Amino acid sequence: MTDAASSLLMGAVAMASFVAMLFFLRHWRQTADGFFFLFALSFGLDAVTRIVLGLWRVAEDTEPLVYLARLVTFGLIIVAIVQKNRPMR
Repeated sequence: MTDAASSLLMGAVAMASFVAMLFFLRHWRQTADGFFFLFALSFGLDAVTRIVLGLWRVAEDTEPLVYLARLVTFGLIIVAIVQKNRPMR
């Protein structure tokens, strides 16, 4: 895949993540449910990561930072799901 096509796809995925973030933020403001806030936060972080990847070439020594950001993103989603399914006390 060429660099231009790769950057275009990164931009498209970043836009989709940004739209998903706005969707979950709207539902969080309506319900005040932390589940929606954590999802919005994770999609916002994913959008920022994709923008960085699309605009700059990542050197091999900084590449693990990209995966660390994705780990945090998916960790937030897991925390949101676990908290939502936790039985009420």
